Amino acid sequence: MKLGRAVLALLLLAPWVVRAVEPISLGLALAGVLTGYISYPRLYCLFAECCGQKRSLSREALQKDLDNKLFGQHLAKKVILNAVSGFLSNPRPKKPLTLSLHGWTGTGKNFVSKIIAENIYEGGLNSDYVHLFVATLHFPHASNITLYKDQLQLWIRGNVSACARSIFIFDEMDKMHAGLIDAIKPFLDYYDVVDEVSYQKAIFIFLSNAGAERITDVALDFWRRGKQREEIKLKDMEHALSVSVFNNRNSGFWHSSLIDRNLIDYFVPFLPLEYKHLKMCIRVEMQARGYEIDEDIISRVAEEMTFFPKEERVFSDKGCKTVYTKLDYYLDD
Repeated sequence: MKLGRAVLALLLLAPWVVRAVEPISLGLALAGVLTGYISYPRLYCLFAECCGQKRSLSREALQKDLDNKLFGQHLAKKVILNAVSGFLSNPRPKKPLTLSLHGWTGTGKNFVSKIIAENIYEGGLNSDYVHLFVATLHFPHASNITLYKDQLQLWIRGNVSACARSIFIFDEMDKMHAGLIDAIKPFLDYYDVVDEVSYQKAIFIFLSNAGAERITDVALDFWRRGKQREEIKLKDMEHALSVSVFNNRNSGFWHSSLIDRNLIDYFVPFLPLEYKHLKMCIRVEMQARGYEIDEDIISRVAEEMTFFPKEERVFSDKGCKTVYTKLDYYLDD
C-alpha cells in the first residue's frame, strides 16, 4: 500500500483503534491497521485501496476507451478487447494472461497498458496492484542478472500473494538482458499453485520495440499493393513476429522459454502510424486541453513530423509520441 493512502487510513481509523486496544500502545495498534486492517476491513477500504475493490470490467467501457484514444491499431484493439474481457470474465483461468505488445515508439503500446490498468483499477497505473518495471531502470547491469532474477521472483510472489489480480508491466523488453525474464516462467505456466501461491488471475504485459521492422515490412507491403491497412490480419504477422523476437539477440525474449513453451498468449503488433493518425492524436489532445479544434494548427503540427521510408514518406518515425510537445509551440502563439 502506498504511504499517502496508508497514512490517511490510519488517521481516520485511529480513534476506533485507540478505544479498542487501550492501554496497548498506539504504535502497536496502528501497526495492526497497516498489516491487516484487522477489525474494520470495510471501513478501512473506504479510505485505502483494497484488492477486492477492483472494478468489474465493462467490455463496452474498454471498447469505448480503445476506440476514442487509440488510432490506427485495428489489430491491437481487437486482440486487447477480446483477450482482456474474456480473461476477466473467466472465474477459473488456467494460467495468467500474458500479452506481448510490439511496435515502434509512439504507436500506443504504453497507452494501451494504461487503458487496461484504468479499466481494472480506479487508480490505473498508480494503483497499488499495478506494477511497472523498466528494464534500463530496474535491471541496468548484466553482472547482476542472478540478483535481479531472485528479486523479481520475490517481488512477483509477494504482490500476487497480496492480490491475485495483480498486473505486471515490463517496459523496454528489447533492452532487457537475455535470460532474465525466464525467471518468471513458473508463474506464467499452467500450474494451479506454485509454492502455495496461485498466479492464474494475474496479468503480465510486455512492451517492446523488437519486431517493429517485421511489422513495418508487412504494413509497407500492403500499402505498396494498394491495400488498406485494415485488411491486415493477425495471422499475417503474429507467427513471424514471435519468431523474429525469439531470434533477436538484442531482445529480452532471445531464446526465451516463455516463447519456446508457448506461454505468451498474444503477440500484439502495433502498426506504424500514418499522417492521418497523427492528426487524430493532435485533435484529441487539443480537446483534452480544452482548446477549440483548429484544423490549421493540427495540420501544421502533423506536417512538422518526419516520415519514412525517405522516398515515400508513409509512416511517422516517432508515431504520436512528440506531437504533444510540438502542439505546445503553436498553442502558445
